[in-house]
Amino acid sequence: MTRFIICLTTLFFFTISHGQTKTSFDSTLAKKLGADDYGMKQYVMAFLKAGPTKITDSAQRSALLKGHLQNIMRLAKEGKLLVAGPFLDNTNLAGIFVFDVRTTEEARALVNTDPAVKAGMFEVELHPWYASAALMQVGTVHPTLQKKSFTD
Repeated sequence: MTRFIICLTTLFFFTISHGQTKTSFDSTLAKKLGADDYGMKQYVMAFLKAGPTKITDSAQRSALLKGHLQNIMRLAKEGKLLVAGPFLDNTNLAGIFVFDVRTTEEARALVNTDPAVKAGMFEVELHPWYASAALMQVGTVHPTLQKKSFTD
């Protein structure tokens, strides 16, 4: 199932990038974003899954989720976390992270700073992932679309 999701996501980004009208190559932007000759780069994708520890105390769960969101915001500000979000279909898959790192070991060190991961509320599956270098600009574009913060 996880491999299917990875393949489907990669196909989605590939389709988007090839379905649009070709514009002129911007070598300065490509270099800044770390793009290869195809406009792509390597990331590490993390699948957050329901962990072995079931948190039934609502105050404890709320505190862990608040810490989880604060950690997401910190990693995003550091430029290490490019994309994060929950799955909305109430399955064992809780969400994803896309890290701007080269190795799963680097990503593991980052996810291990998450209080919800430390508490066992989430467990993480990591995979090297090849996608558009344009993902590097999500952190710049997203604030221009955001009226409210999740941490408010």
